[in-house]
Amino acid sequence: MESMLSVGLGAGIGLLGVVFGSWFTARRQDRMWLREQKLKAGAGFNTAVVQLIDHLKESRLGDDGPGANELANRLQEARSTLYLLCADDTVVLADTLVRRVWGIRPTAGSDVRRAEYHETVALLRRFTQRLRQEIAGS
Repeated sequence: MESMLSVGLGAGIGLLGVVFGSWFTARRQDRMWLREQKLKAGAGFNTAVVQLIDHLKESRLGDDGPGANELANRLQEARSTLYLLCADDTVVLADTLVRRVWGIRPTAGSDVRRAEYHETVALLRRFTQRLRQEIAGS
């Protein structure tokens, strides 16, 4: 009887170990997946923002057809992913950055436009730092 109790106790402890190990592994894989998705979305968003900034400095959105529109679509797709996966602070920075990018217009060497460009780049850096912090905390 005593040996059956020992066997049952050992089996119970083993089963608990398997359940806990499975739960821990699944949780770890979920965090890794979320981190990977945030990283992909952030990289796509940053790339699209930089390309749109460069494009909008020279022309208006839609002036050259599908090139600018494709950039806008990629930006929106990455932005949507950020909305789904990231914290509110990161999403607010992404929104602010997008509004700022849409405000960029062709320049003729104007100091005001140059200042707007530098403010936009500074905002992009803030967004990137915030996203890094969020990814590191995932």
